[in-house]
Amino acid sequence: MQEHNYCLILAGGIGSRLWPMSRKSRPKQFLDLFGTGRTLLQDTYERFARFMPADHIYISTNVDYLPYVYEQLPQVDDTHILEEPLRRGTLASVAWGTVFIKTVDPDANLVVSPADQLILNESRFQEDITRSLDFVDKGNRLVVMGIHPTRPETGYGYIQMSEQQPEEEHFNHVKTFTEKPERQFAEIFLQDGSFLWNTGIFLFSADAMLDNIYRLIPEYRIELPKMMADAKIDDPKFLPEFFSVLPKLNVDMGIMEKSDNVFVYEAHFGWADLGTWNTIDVYQTCDANGNLLLDSKASLHNCKGNVIRLPKNQTAIINGLQDFAVIQEGDVLMICPKDDLAAMRRMMTEAQTQLGIE
Repeated sequence: MQEHNYCLILAGGIGSRLWPMSRKSRPKQFLDLFGTGRTLLQDTYERFARFMPADHIYISTNVDYLPYVYEQLPQVDDTHILEEPLRRGTLASVAWGTVFIKTVDPDANLVVSPADQLILNESRFQEDITRSLDFVDKGNRLVVMGIHPTRPETGYGYIQMSEQQPEEEHFNHVKTFTEKPERQFAEIFLQDGSFLWNTGIFLFSADAMLDNIYRLIPEYRIELPKMMADAKIDDPKFLPEFFSVLPKLNVDMGIMEKSDNVFVYEAHFGWADLGTWNTIDVYQTCDANGNLLLDSKASLHNCKGNVIRLPKNQTAIINGLQDFAVIQEGDVLMICPKDDLAAMRRMMTEAQTQLGIE
């Protein structure tokens, strides 16, 4: 029933793969990445607010990012912003959010969404989410939203649909999960037809998720009752101490890959994980040579397939560059082949350890 539907937006990640624009001090979910005047967090909140009451939407974020949430979402009541004192992966955030929302509504159904995704078809998104919430309301089911792949992407996770008869149209049993495969396997997955991209959007009843956490993660069997007690404390800014003793796990590996009642919904709303510089141009408008200027000014000559992001007061003059990321943010300018993710990680690590740049 829709009056028991809630949303939990996860906004506590550091977004390191979009470095140097996304920094630990100000991650990508709090940035206006495309120059629209709105941050990714604001877009995500408004996307759900179009079909869900404001008092049914919660934000979970690291304690260091609270000022950004307050600034960007001043309309959100303080009691709907859940603090994460430590980074323990998405499972800790989801567990705490589920317990907290269940305290408000024992019959709650949740959709959990990252704060930093691109959704192209908002109306279809609403339809798919609403239908999936109705599906999890009918029983002890966990659902992950999947998207049919359009290219052999190695930066996404994949979900293989089972050969079993779908429980309902578009709701398939999950056979396997694969995280960021090698190129050859991504090409096989694309041709196979039974693999979907893992969006990281999860849906479940509060009872179903807590039951799975209790059964599958031994460390939570002691902590869940403590969470229940903590969630009833009147102070909305209470910092849950249990984070420090929880294992560092994500929902995918901790629950979805272990549970025996997981379904993947074949969604069709158009989706992109804004995770790396080599994929950010897929759903954005490029020039005739495939160059993407992210709210930046540049004069390009003999250039193809580049991604460029500069401060507003600067202009780039570039000749003969192909398939590079040219990103400047603050005191850092990074120029690197956009497909060489290993090099980008290495450059970020060296900048942090040797140069003292975050």
